[in-house]
This record gives sequence, C-alpha cells and structure tokens, in this order.
Amino acid sequence: MSIKKILIVILAGFCLLCGGLIVQSGFPIDAFDRGLILLQQTTNVQTPSADANAPAAQPAPAQPQLQPAAGESFGAVGGPKVDVTIGSADKASAFKYQLVLDSRGAAIRTATFSEFDDRHGKDPQPLTFLMPIDPNGSNVLSLASRDLVLIDEQRRLNLDRLSWKSLGVEKLEDGGASAAFEATIVDGNDQPVLKLTKTYRVHPDNYMLDGAIRVENLSGKEQKVQYGLNGPVGLPVEGGYRMDLRKVIAAYKTPNGQIQSTGKAMKDLFKAKTAEDRELRLKGKGESSFLWAATVSKYFAGILVPLTADGQPGGNWIAGKWGVYYNPDQDDKHNTGDESLGFVVSSVPITLGPAGQPTSSQTDNFDLYLGPKDKGRFDKVPLYKSLGFVHTIDFKACCCPASIINPLAFGILAVMNWMYIVIPNYGIVIIILVFIMRLALHPITKKSQIAMSKMSKLAPRAEEIKQKYGNNKAEMNKKLMELYREQGASPIMGFLPMFVQMPIWIALWSAIYTSIDLRGAAFLPFWITDLSAPDALIPLGNLRVPLLGWAIGSLNLLPLLMGVAFYLQQKLTPMQQPSATTNPQMAQQQKIMNIMMPLMFPLMLYTAPSGVNLYIMSSTFAGVIEQYVIKKHIRQREEQEAQGLIPTTSKMGGKVKKKKPKPFYRFK
Repeated sequence: MSIKKILIVILAGFCLLCGGLIVQSGFPIDAFDRGLILLQQTTNVQTPSADANAPAAQPAPAQPQLQPAAGESFGAVGGPKVDVTIGSADKASAFKYQLVLDSRGAAIRTATFSEFDDRHGKDPQPLTFLMPIDPNGSNVLSLASRDLVLIDEQRRLNLDRLSWKSLGVEKLEDGGASAAFEATIVDGNDQPVLKLTKTYRVHPDNYMLDGAIRVENLSGKEQKVQYGLNGPVGLPVEGGYRMDLRKVIAAYKTPNGQIQSTGKAMKDLFKAKTAEDRELRLKGKGESSFLWAATVSKYFAGILVPLTADGQPGGNWIAGKWGVYYNPDQDDKHNTGDESLGFVVSSVPITLGPAGQPTSSQTDNFDLYLGPKDKGRFDKVPLYKSLGFVHTIDFKACCCPASIINPLAFGILAVMNWMYIVIPNYGIVIIILVFIMRLALHPITKKSQIAMSKMSKLAPRAEEIKQKYGNNKAEMNKKLMELYREQGASPIMGFLPMFVQMPIWIALWSAIYTSIDLRGAAFLPFWITDLSAPDALIPLGNLRVPLLGWAIGSLNLLPLLMGVAFYLQQKLTPMQQPSATTNPQMAQQQKIMNIMMPLMFPLMLYTAPSGVNLYIMSSTFAGVIEQYVIKKHIRQREEQEAQGLIPTTSKMGGKVKKKKPKPFYRFK
C-alpha cells in the first residue's frame, strides 16, 4: 500500500473514530398469554404484549371502582386518588431522595434527589430523577402495577388505571418511612376474590429502598394469577437529546459465576418491531440466573432487584423482561425531546391455595436502587459490588473492546479521584493528568514524529519511483521498500504509535465524559462553572445562525481555543508534502484538509461538556509544545549529521561524537 493511501486511511479512521465518539457522547421464560392480554396504552408505546397501533386509552377515571371489559365478571376496588410523600429532598435531611407515591397503580410518581440539583444556573432546584411520561395524558408511572391475569378464568384487569387504597405512612425504627397501598379484586357479586398489597420503605443515608408485592387469595378455591410491573421510567436527559445515553440493562449470573449484562439503547427500542427484539435476555450463556434490570441515564440509574422470601438477592419471581419505548407525540423520530424508555417485567404464574391455608398468599420482595452511577460507591457497598451494579456504567467506546477501555477508564478515574484529594479542583486535575499522560507517552510520540519526518524527507524520491513504475505495482512497492530500508525509514513506525496511544486517549475521554464527580463541578468561579456542561462564557439566549438554523445558546470559548490549538499542532506536524506539479490532486486534497481539520472538531464539539473540551484543548496545546521540542531535536540531529556528527544513542539528549576516520591500511 502506498504512503498516500496509508495516510488517507489513517486520517479517515481518526475522523471516523472521533466523529463516532462525538455522536455517541455529544452531537422470556413464561410471559403473559399474548392471546389473553390486551394492554391499554396511554401513549404510542411498544410493549411485548400490545399492538403498537392500538388507540390511546382515556385518562384514568376519578372513581375508585374499575370495571373490566364487557363480558368479564370481575372488577377491582381501590380508594380515592391521593399522593403520598416519603423521604425528603432537603439537603439538610438524612434521606437521599424524596418519593411522591401515586395511588393510581400504587406507583412512584416522582423521585427527587436531595444532593443533586438540576444544574439551572440562576436557580438550581433538586433534581427530579423519575417523573411521569406524558404528563398531560394518562401517565406512565414508575413501578406501577400493570395487568393482573386470572389464569383459570382467562380474565385480566388493568391495575395501572386503578386508584389503589392508601394504607397511610408509618415511621420505621431506623428513622425511615413506609407507605402501603391495597387493591381488592371482586367477582360479579362483589365478593372479594384477591387482595393485592404493595409496600415501599425508604431509609436514611441509603439510595436503596425496599418493597414488597403481596397477593392473597380471599376466595374458597384455588387461584392462579400472574401480574406485570413497570420498571423505573421518566429519567431526564443529561446533556441534550442528541447526546442521550439512556438505555435499559439486565444483568445475569452465568453458570461459571460471572456477572454479565445485556442492554438496549433508545435507538434499539425505537427500531424494535417484535417482543423478541425488545426482550432483555442474555443469549448464548446457558442457564444464567437473572439478577436485576435497570433504566439508566448518563449519570444515574434506577435498578430493580428481585429478592428471595428471606430478603436476599436472587429472587426468581420475575419471568419476562422487555425494554419499552415511549413516544408521546407519535412522530417518526427518536430524539425530538419527548421520547423516553423503560422496561416492564412479568411475574411467574402464582398458584394460591384457598383462603385460610398456608399457601393462600405469596409475597414478592424487591430492592430498588435510585442513585448515581459511581464505581467508588458500588465497590464500597458489598451488596452493590456482589450484584455487579458497575455494569450500569457504559463508557461508549465505539471502536475499542470494553475489556480494554473499561479497566483503563476506571484506572484513570481512580487516579483523578486520588489527585482531587490533594487538588480539590477537577479542572486542574484534568490539565495535570493530560500532561502526565503526554510525558508518559512521549517516547512513543517521539519515535512516531521522527519516522514521519523521515518519510516527509523521502517524499520527492518516493514520488519519482511512483511516476517511473506506476504501471508495475509490484516493482513500485519493491523499490519503495528498498528506499525506506536504505534510509532507515519505516511507514509503519510513523503510525503504529498512534494506534498504541489510541485506547489510552479514548479511555481518558470516556472517563471524563461519564464521571458523576464532574457533574456540577466548577473549574473557575467566573468561567467553566460546570465541567459536565458547555463553558458558556457569554449567554446568547436563543440565537439562530441564518440559513443553517443552528440554535446557539451561548458563546463557548473552549471550542474556539481548541481550533487554535489544532491549527498550531497541524503546522508543526511533519507530514509528507506532495508536489503541486507531480501530484496536484493530492496537494489540493491536503490543502483542503489543512483548512478543514482546525474547523471541523470545534464545530462538532461546540456544545460538548467543558470537561471534555478542556481535556482536548489541554492535550492539543501540550501536543503543540511536545511537537515543538521534537521538531527542534530533529533539526539539531539533521545539522549534526550534516557536520559529520552522530548521536551515541537514539534517545533524546544523548551525547554526540565525531566519526572516526577509517585507517589507510590495516596491520595484519
């Protein structure tokens, strides 16, 4: 392959890599009987058992009685519509969040953190992490009970439309609070058949709440039932809809004891057509046991963990698990702003003995983690570590295996957190870390630059060979290799160090981009006040670029400085310069590239988080300084060679000596 082609491939690969990173980061066991269940939808929602084209349901009625469809002989009785609040969103309180529970579906209407805010510059408010989907219609709520199936009678009830009876709030011994709701299933004679009770318990200084769903048979005969449950829904977008990192994940323990996960992002659920496409099943791993399912955003996670009867992880009462895509405005795009995602689960079929017998009731216990995706916290809590909550952290490394990127990124985060103890400013930590990385990789970078410089010097002779042997590719490549071998140049050495460094730089990028510690962290009090958001030096309101229609909310200085750094770096990088007379097409292409490169990345990264841009800008300026030093070394070496001097070693700073003249004759 010619040097021109190698260069084009490298540049194209680099552009695709960075573009991919930017696009990604910025710019059932036994399921419901599908012939029996017909879910009432409140939005254009794709579910495993519903027709995506079914009409939207009407808002829930105010009365507590919910009658089934025509011809059915069962109904559900609840209570008046109420909201119940447990926990607290006050920073001074001991609780990590406040839950507003809705009697409709016995669900979580909102979950609001006490220690994280919405990052509103002028008036920050506590961050509402879970919220209803489609607040103007019949809401979809977190942990709402869905359909209840009476298997023998082949009947179903939509319990998410029922206002359950509130049983009030109780204080717990540890200072926490408990709230419960109750629904009663009655037959056509208003005789009670089943009773369902759902309980939530929150505890101080704990992101994990625990709950239970109890199903009790009140009739004199055996009952077989199955029910559905929503997972956490309504997670807000962090970083803009075009940088949406929300997804659903399910984790399993494989037969060899390893924890592995599978997930589906927003675009995957948007494209899904069947229940199988949305199923959260770990494929090809044998009989793996289900551990948990989660809805995650860039920084936070809502993780549902089924428990055994004695409260231990590993409960097997969940059967089917599917990701769900919600599209309230029913448009044909998945990133216009109103879309959301979540998951639903179905219980295994439950057989309940007649009332009064020991088998007449069953309680399904669960834990629900609502908190940040923080490896440090996950490692400190034995339960979180044993369940593999770290799988909720996705570094979005598009071209490198997670087995390489994840250890590097976690290592970088650990170093950053250690440095933060000494220097409590993540902006300064990023800059120092970049320079440390540059110094550590300097020997590799130096070899790369020297190789590229040699290749640049040989460009005219290489071009002559191409012109002379253009019709004989084999001979041309042979002559080129002879030229490079004679001069001690290597095309591969010019680019191989770049590939060696690439995983490290991707890991550093990913660590900075996804770290919860940088969310809301300030660099300077007057500029870059949030490293997870654009630097926004001067607010511009809602300024739009004429003709292009781009909305610019602020003047961001970091991307502009980045453009200057790219320009300087490009000027100092030794590259093969094609002659305008021998290869005018290549010369024109490189000229265009020299103009476009300093403009392209600042435009793509204009609205990227300032922590990422600070890292890129610092790295680029550090690269400019490094290239200046290397270029100076190359120039000195060329001058020494021209004077008949050679270095004693190939390392920078080696002493030089004159060549010893050969003797006129040798003594034998």
